[in-house]
Amino acid sequence: MEAIRTPDERFENLPGYSFSPNYLTTADGLRMHYVDEGPKDAAEVVLCLHGEPSWSYLYRTMIPVFAKAGHRVIAPDLIGFGKSDKPTEQSDYTYAKHLDWTEEILTQLDLKNITLFCQDWGGLLGLRLALMHEDRFSRIVAGNTILPTGDVKPNDAFLNWQKFSQTSPAFDIGRILQQATVNNLSDEIVAAYDAPYPDDSYKAGARIFPSLVPTSPDNPQSQNNREAWQAYTKWEKPFLTLFSDSDPIMKGMEKIFQKMIPGCQGQPHDIIKGGGHFLQEDKGEEIAEKVVAFMKSS
Repeated sequence: MEAIRTPDERFENLPGYSFSPNYLTTADGLRMHYVDEGPKDAAEVVLCLHGEPSWSYLYRTMIPVFAKAGHRVIAPDLIGFGKSDKPTEQSDYTYAKHLDWTEEILTQLDLKNITLFCQDWGGLLGLRLALMHEDRFSRIVAGNTILPTGDVKPNDAFLNWQKFSQTSPAFDIGRILQQATVNNLSDEIVAAYDAPYPDDSYKAGARIFPSLVPTSPDNPQSQNNREAWQAYTKWEKPFLTLFSDSDPIMKGMEKIFQKMIPGCQGQPHDIIKGGGHFLQEDKGEEIAEKVVAFMKSS
């Protein structure tokens, strides 16, 4: 597997992102970056998993809130994103490989007492990993995500996005983030989302990710996700949904979690007003405060 690495100078002086870099090496030799803030000996860990096509920069306003509350915060860059290595062929990326790569954050760092915050692909990965390592997780917060099986046809908004990712001549990451947020992003913030990708050769992971979502019943991960849903019907640990009011792809999906998962009962679920698909970018501090309060009360 051939992989390339974004030059460090691309990440210098990004607005609001002064966190020291940390790295681990996966079993197949790829370097994976993660933010590690707050006390290393904290009793609880907040694990923030990003989605497509963002990176840990998305959590820059949330990380300080968690750290100030006394929690350790881990925010990895998925392989193919951010400061992590980027395999150059789209065929190098599969749902199963992403699970394996991300699992190493849990095992190599030996994370315990985890509160998961997951959005977009962060949910497709994190919600599976929480079942695989249930003893490591204390609670879950899901925002604008779902665990698809392919048994229900995705809405047009997602299908259009999936087609765009494969056919558009230009795939400008920063512009995509802007189109999926409510706030107007400054040129500097747009550039920060573009920073990991000096040219198109770095975008194989970002390009293929939408096509890896199970959208048909025979997807290689469809049955595993069905089994995950069955397991979640017995999940008693606290489970909170914080979805936003302006996400055309995921709007209303929170009701599925609330209906099926016992741990959702009696929790302070909320719809974040003024938040797009990337609600962390639009309302990061507000969301982080809600997560901190949830951790205190559950």
